[in-house]
Amino acid sequence: MPATRSAARSFARVAAGVTAAGLGLLGYTLLEARMPVLRRVEVPLLAADEHPFTILHLSDLHLTNRTEARVAWVRGLAALRPDVVVDTGDNLSFANGLEPLERALEPFLGLPGAFVLGDHDYRTTIFKLPTRYLRSNPGSVYANLDEEHVALPWGEVRDLQASGGWADLTNARSAITVHGRRIELVGVDDPHAGRDAFPALELPEDGGTVGAVGAVEPAVRGRDGRPLRIGLLHAPYQRVLDAMVADGVDLALAGHTHGGQLCLPGVGALVTNCDLDRGRASGLSQWPGRIGSPEAAADMYLHVSAGLGTSPYTPVRLACRPEATLLTLLPAT
Repeated sequence: MPATRSAARSFARVAAGVTAAGLGLLGYTLLEARMPVLRRVEVPLLAADEHPFTILHLSDLHLTNRTEARVAWVRGLAALRPDVVVDTGDNLSFANGLEPLERALEPFLGLPGAFVLGDHDYRTTIFKLPTRYLRSNPGSVYANLDEEHVALPWGEVRDLQASGGWADLTNARSAITVHGRRIELVGVDDPHAGRDAFPALELPEDGGTVGAVGAVEPAVRGRDGRPLRIGLLHAPYQRVLDAMVADGVDLALAGHTHGGQLCLPGVGALVTNCDLDRGRASGLSQWPGRIGSPEAAADMYLHVSAGLGTSPYTPVRLACRPEATLLTLLPAT
């Protein structure tokens, strides 16, 4: 009997320790999701005689009427005075996030900018088991729901950004002018929702480029001497990245992955919620090659933002802090 009681006490201590550790980890993941960080990334992408410029990349804000701290943090980024602002979608979780979004973006509207929408600009966030993200089609959770029930005010999200002069790259081409120089743009609607239709490149009789286009400003030139072209997409699916490579895009900007959201130290992201490999779940890489590989020296650069928000039903992050990124495009050496 004494041995039995001793074993029971040992088991109880172990169980209590495991429970305490689990609660501690949960508490930390809840805290980390509220600890945004600004990443600074340099991209050697420009012709040797071009002047550097900065791009503030925002993504996956997932705003609601209870995300005031996130709104304030984003507004504070205006102090960076970026040359360009891009938003790669998933701005809302619920419809009540529209007014917070207006306040979050207000300091940046009027700057050169561009945007695409994500699935959570079109459809509200609903509860789903985390294991759904391990399926081949996690979005199927919406299959049996009334679209009117889950619809978000995506038109207002689009109009808000367009009213600030930002280029709407929903399956479209456009251009922005930065310091008197033109930057060509191309983008697609959300590939995760199957809304993407890559826009054709129209060539007028004079050999110029339409869309970006029709502009008379001299173009910023990339490392190969051609006009610099930047691509935007929400979810970095391989089919769209391949299309951008074929189109001559120099830098693609995406979000959607949340950087994996729950990562393991030393391992990284466990999932990307798309067909992009886990090694490119966030940060700067190249496509289809790898940074540092001689074969990839001329490949398209890809920046995937880990985003600033989460689903309100799973407001946790581990080894993957919420982020915005200030990219500095530099002359290639």
